[in-house]
Amino acid sequence: MITVGIITASDRASRGQYEDKTGPALQQWCEAKGWAMSARAIVPDEAGMIGNKVRDFAKTCAVVLVTGGTGIAERDVTPEAVRAVATKELPGFGEVMRAKSFEKFPHAILSRNLAAIVGQSLVVCLPGSPKGAVECLEFVAEAIPHAVELLQGKTPH
Repeated sequence: MITVGIITASDRASRGQYEDKTGPALQQWCEAKGWAMSARAIVPDEAGMIGNKVRDFAKTCAVVLVTGGTGIAERDVTPEAVRAVATKELPGFGEVMRAKSFEKFPHAILSRNLAAIVGQSLVVCLPGSPKGAVECLEFVAEAIPHAVELLQGKTPH
């Protein structure tokens, strides 16, 4: 069973000015896939807060999905926050998400989606829109169970 934590990085959603629709969309997708929801949180676009929440979730979740903050605006700091707490980055995830998204949406080239290892957890940074986040997760979903097995020592390597 894959346990999942979802973190929404959004100043407006963290202040209650905007309803988080992406976290629930990702949760619905994960549950339909048979993955167990373990934790959900909304944090402002502050690198320290994002990193701390990722580190906390990584203690109990096999997969941590972080949505939002992957663009190029000044407050988009999710990739930096995750890199600061990660031990390894997995560039293939971001490459695939950008390439596949670019086929449908040319502005996807501006996305800074990525995946990394924090503790024994796979952390995947996704766009902030519900449609973009779910689509990007679908593009890399087949690699996730194997990554989790490797990180948990359940597969010889």
